[in-house]
Parts: sequence; C-alpha cells; structure tokens
Amino acid sequence: MCELHRMQAKVRDLWPDSPVAQEGMSTVVTVPHAATVRPAPRRRRKLWELESKYLCPVVGTCLSLEDIKRIARKDGFSGSGFDDYRLHVEAVSVAGSRNSASESLQKTLDRKHLKAVKSFEQARDDAAVAELWRRHLELGEVAGPLWAVMTHKAAGPETRAQAYADVHMLSHQVGAGQAADARRLAFLEGETERLAYQARQDAERMAGELARRSERILGLEAELQDLRKARLELAVLRGRLAELESGQALVGLGRRLLMLEAANGELRAQAARLVDSDARLRDRMREVDRLRAERDSLVLERDALEHLLLAESPDGPGCDGHCTGCPATLRDRCVLCVGGRTALLPQYRLLAERLGVRLIHHDGGREEALSRLPELLAASDAVICPTDCVSHPAYYQVKKHCKQVGKPCVLTRHSGLSGFAAALERLARGQAEIHPMPVGGQ
Repeated sequence: MCELHRMQAKVRDLWPDSPVAQEGMSTVVTVPHAATVRPAPRRRRKLWELESKYLCPVVGTCLSLEDIKRIARKDGFSGSGFDDYRLHVEAVSVAGSRNSASESLQKTLDRKHLKAVKSFEQARDDAAVAELWRRHLELGEVAGPLWAVMTHKAAGPETRAQAYADVHMLSHQVGAGQAADARRLAFLEGETERLAYQARQDAERMAGELARRSERILGLEAELQDLRKARLELAVLRGRLAELESGQALVGLGRRLLMLEAANGELRAQAARLVDSDARLRDRMREVDRLRAERDSLVLERDALEHLLLAESPDGPGCDGHCTGCPATLRDRCVLCVGGRTALLPQYRLLAERLGVRLIHHDGGREEALSRLPELLAASDAVICPTDCVSHPAYYQVKKHCKQVGKPCVLTRHSGLSGFAAALERLARGQAEIHPMPVGGQ
C-alpha cells in the first residue's frame, strides 16, 4: 500500500486533475454509479472522452506493453520499480484526461489501428457499427475493431457496452483456456522430454549397431574384392602356363624382342636428331636475343643522337635547359670519358661543346698512365665509360671510385658517336648505372 500511495502522489504531482489523483489508486479506474450518458459527438471520440470504465480494456487490449513503456519513457509517468501491472494502471489513469501522455496514447492507437478505423468508417449508424463489430469478433479480430468501435462517432452506448462485455468475457475465456493449455503444455513437455531421452538412447543403440554392421560390410566387400582379383590373376596365370607348355610364349617373346630392338634404334636416332636440333635452336635463339639487344641499343643511341641534334638545332624546339631529361641540363658540367675511340675524340668534344659540357678524356690505360686517372675522376662531375674500348684495370678503378664517392657513371657498350650521345642523354635523365648517394647516406 505504501508503494501505491507513492504512485498516487506522483500522479497527483504530474496530472492534478486526473481521476487517480483525485480519487486515489486503490482501483484501476473509479467509475461513478450515476454516470451521465454523453451525447454522440459529430466526430470520432478521443481517448480521454471515453467513459472511464472503457479505458482499462482499451489500454490493455489495444496497446502492447512495449507501446506503453515507450510512451511512459517519453512523457515521464513510469515510476521507479513499476511492474507491468502498475504501468498499466498508470497508463489508464493518465488516459482519463487530456495531457501530453494521453495525446501520445491517442496518436499511437490511431497509427497502430489505422486499418481498422478506416474499415469502420463505412458504418453510418449504430446498427452498422454493431454488425461490423460482430463480424470482426467472429474472425478473432479484437484490438483494432475495439478501438474503432469505442471512438466511432455513430457508436451508441449500447454498442460500446456490448463491445466492452464481449472483451471482458473473452478475457475470462482466454485466461481459462490458457490455464488448461499451460497444464496440457506441462504434461506434453514432460512426455516430450521422456520420449526424447528414449529416442536418444534408441538412436545411440542403433548407431552402434549400424557402425558394427557397416564395419562388417566393409570387411566382406574387401574380402570379395581380393577374391575377384585372385580369380583374375589365376586365369591369367593359367593362360600363360598353357602358352609356355605349348612353346608359343617363347616365339612371341622373340618377335616382341626384335620389334622392340628396331623401335629402340629408331627412337635413339630420333633422339640424336632432336638433341642436335635443340642445340642449333638454342644457338639461334641466343643469336636472336643478341641481335635484338644490339638493335634496341642502336635504336636508343639513334634516338639519343637525334634528340641531341634537334635540341641544339636552330630549327629545333626551344628549351631553356631545365626541362626533365633534356641534355641541356648538363650545361656547364664537367664530364670525364674513360676509354672510347681515340679517333672519335674530336667528335666527342664537338658534341659536348654544342651541349655546353666541358669534356675531359682518358684513354683507359692504352697509352696514358692509370696514375693520372684518379686526378681526372676527382675533377669531373660525371663519368662515361665505353666498355668496349677500355682496359680492365681502368674499368674497375672507375667503378670503385664512383661507388665510393657516389658520382654518376654511365657504362655504355658502344664507343661510337651515337653511343656517346646516348650516354649523355642517360646522364641528363639520371639513368646512370652508378647514382649519387642520397643526403645522409640513406
């Protein structure tokens, strides 16, 4: 009772004019005995316009507990520790007058039972409403039709009272049926558990028996397969024994041996021819690869030479010497050429001068001393080394020096003028075999 008094005080604080706040919460709804019959409205009734005794079945039947809880959280009438019954009592109490909670209940009921409300709109008088209610009740449709009947503008007091009575008796019948169903369900659950246990035992027993029979069947099938193989082998051996006894087997073996020796000789000859053809094919493929590589190198050298000539030609496209990959980016740089053809040295110098490059040369140890090479390497910004016209000591000394100091170095296979031009273009593009070390040695 203390809890009910606290609930009553809370309702009194939130909705002072509600029936519960004025009359207490000892009952769900207090209905005066001498309730006056309200005139039929010209519109659908609102929830708070219904007779008080109808609020309990409407809220309890037409709304789910989840609907009520959601509205209670929104409008703040769910007390601490409320159970489902107390929450239902609270919802019925606030539905008796117009407030934010009852308006939320009205909107939820209209939205949830919109289909039923529209279905009852075709009824123009009280008799039609009552007839529709009976049809839906026979079909087991109660919640939506109950809300539609209670709020229908044409429904009279007798029709609403009949709907109330039908729902009241239906609740008793449902409760009694549920009790019987619960007892029947408990019995059936026990019976089901017993039968399930027995079924599991039978299944385990049958599974064991089935496994033993399956194992026995597999063993018999294996024995049958062995017997069939043995029978076939016995038939073959009997046939061979008959051939040996008649002498036909030796004649057949001799013929097969002669045929195999002839076939073996032919296969050996074919294998020798294939080995020879394969060797020649590999030689041709290596020659093709070498020619392709030489062709690609010559194409690159030709393109580089044309690029250099066009870059310096008065009729060629203009360049300020700062575009990426342009040979003019080597302008005012000192390039050392180690090796190469001495006869082409004037052409090397002429091409370098046209590009603004200062060229110094060392013949790679053929006539000049290698002792002078370190001094030239130190004085140059980059190195070009044609590998077809340089001594081995000079070649290794150039690679060692450039790796140690991180100086860009281009190793070209051809010492011709086009090869020299290609080397200059590779230097300009930063495509050297040996690159400068990044800052910090990373």
